[in-house]
Amino acid sequence: MTGNPATPDSPPPDSPPPVRILLAEDQVLVRDSLKVLIDTTPGLVTVGEAGTGAEAVLLARRQRPDVVLMDIRMPDMDGIEATRRICAAPESAGARVLILTTFDLDEYVYAALRAGASGFLVKSATAGELLAAIRVVASGEALLAPTVTRRLIADFLRRPAAAPAPRDLDDVTQREREVLTLIGKGMSNSEIAGHLHLTVGTVKTHVGRLLAKLQARDRAQLVIAAYEGGLITAPDTRP
Repeated sequence: MTGNPATPDSPPPDSPPPVRILLAEDQVLVRDSLKVLIDTTPGLVTVGEAGTGAEAVLLARRQRPDVVLMDIRMPDMDGIEATRRICAAPESAGARVLILTTFDLDEYVYAALRAGASGFLVKSATAGELLAAIRVVASGEALLAPTVTRRLIADFLRRPAAAPAPRDLDDVTQREREVLTLIGKGMSNSEIAGHLHLTVGTVKTHVGRLLAKLQARDRAQLVIAAYEGGLITAPDTRP
């Protein structure tokens, strides 16, 4: 046998690299608690801590994290503007932003997703829910808490003063519209496949085409497109 044996603390040779996380939270006690939780969880590691929105933008460009855990209420630059700048900069465009919010800030959720956030999590979530949310956002597979997200976005879109410009779906085929509608309702690829009697691979192909045609960075942005395109006009009450 050749090569050096792995030490007991070494990860398996074929294990994926850890998810790299930037913490953007102005409250030191909360930030420290998040750091301990993340750094003691296998497969996750913090690569930076920011106490202001401007610091978050700078560190995201420098460290290029996989996920940015972003509080909305941040000094000198709020989390929405920081998210917009992180997602727009070439150096940090690959980062997925997970917004931390509370139910009394519903109107900010839509703005955060429009700015490029990949999802959000309420601050009352458990440690397990937070860790799961980070992994979901890092994978880019699905929008977080779809039932809550749909309710918040639909509530926001019902406000006349906040209605967005209609989204142009002229280049989207009928089948792609069906897929986009179901994405907007929070369905996963496997759920969409079952609903439309397609293979999961075919659904993934349609999702990829939608991302390209609508210039969306992930499924969160496709949810926005579904609402702006008029495919969904009321909250979905599906259990």
